[in-house]
Amino acid sequence: MKLKEIAHSRTGDKGDMVNISVIAFDEKDYPIIQKKVTAEKVKLFLGETIQGEIIRYEVATLGAINFVMHKALRGGVTRSLRLDKHGKTLSSILLEMPINTND
Repeated sequence: MKLKEIAHSRTGDKGDMVNISVIAFDEKDYPIIQKKVTAEKVKLFLGETIQGEIIRYEVATLGAINFVMHKALRGGVTRSLRLDKHGKTLSSILLEMPINTND
């Protein structure tokens, strides 16, 4: 399954960092997200898009995980030549991440 089947996402930016929250549609799916959507797996999935560290924060009371991604916007809104200077599409890309629920 893909992450988008059990979660939605919100994105924000500040400078050269992007913040992506992954929020379970249903609280019963939060443990799956908690176990399967690690900072390491997110970094691997997004590849060279994220040049710096990814820090993961769990917000269990909301059924959400927040990722702070450093060096993600090639300098930020005022300096980047990227089409998506705010990193808004990164949340949609992340929701395409496959989740293996068989293990």
